[in-house]
Amino acid sequence: MVIFLHILGNNIIPIFTIIALGYIISRKFDLSISTLSKLNFYLFVPGFIFYNLYTTNLSFDMFKILFFCILYLIVNDLIARIVAKIRKYDIGMTSAFKNSIMFNNTGNIGVSLVTLIFGNAPYIIGGKTPYLNEALTSQIMILVFMNVTMNTIGFYNAGRAKMNIKASMHQIFTMPSIYAIPLALLLKYFRIDITSTPIWPTLEYVKNGLVPIALISLGVQLSKTEFDFRDINVNIAVFTRLIIGPMIALLLIHILGFNGIIAQVLLISYSVPTAVNTALIAVECGNNQDFASQEVMISTILSGVTLTTAIYIARNIFPV
Repeated sequence: MVIFLHILGNNIIPIFTIIALGYIISRKFDLSISTLSKLNFYLFVPGFIFYNLYTTNLSFDMFKILFFCILYLIVNDLIARIVAKIRKYDIGMTSAFKNSIMFNNTGNIGVSLVTLIFGNAPYIIGGKTPYLNEALTSQIMILVFMNVTMNTIGFYNAGRAKMNIKASMHQIFTMPSIYAIPLALLLKYFRIDITSTPIWPTLEYVKNGLVPIALISLGVQLSKTEFDFRDINVNIAVFTRLIIGPMIALLLIHILGFNGIIAQVLLISYSVPTAVNTALIAVECGNNQDFASQEVMISTILSGVTLTTAIYIARNIFPV
């Protein structure tokens, strides 16, 4: 119980505090979620992806993590199709349900969690944090994959409700994250050093701004959401995201033979609630915004318990 409370107090509560601040400020000043969503999609997310991909050393384990992410996405897509068929969802609701379980909050909550967890006890040895770099590198690979797929497949799913395929594809290619990835890889491949140019400090500021802005955006979106805890569709999505999701992750971790820090990061990252960006995508595309926002809100609230449990399990099943 002491460890459980330690995890809750040091890893979970700080994140929820920032979300709560966004909620409170929005209730008082009625902040624009549309403006914040554009700041996230067109500035902070691509900047964060570019910076971290440019500075990350890509090893075989990192590509193995990528394979894990692909398998996980496929499994969740299949689950969403089965649930949609049983529940007889229309194309709009099917797409919203897919996004709610396929894309988790690895950018907003995941990065913050990994930084807090592996930068604090019991991972501090001799006053240093020897596991933090490996943990963050693993998290960055998950984040890059999540943002690429969310800004392509996620927008395609949401756009399908009201757009044809051509319009959906056009929406995808307006997202700067699509171009940040190949640009970072090309600069790495040709060994072009941009760290001494004036643009680098700007990228550092943008990179550091993602987590607080994204968490505040979540709080703002939640302040504008009407909640109905009796909505069966929302509850099914929340259960799938918070309970079934970590179980699938645990199974794939064992199948692919991960252990230690990488296994812990994978289990924790795929135990986080639904990505706030799925609600922002729903707003941007006008597709089942209420369902998307409620699912994000309820999964985020309940993750205070489920995430704490997942962190505890990860530490005990995959010791270092």
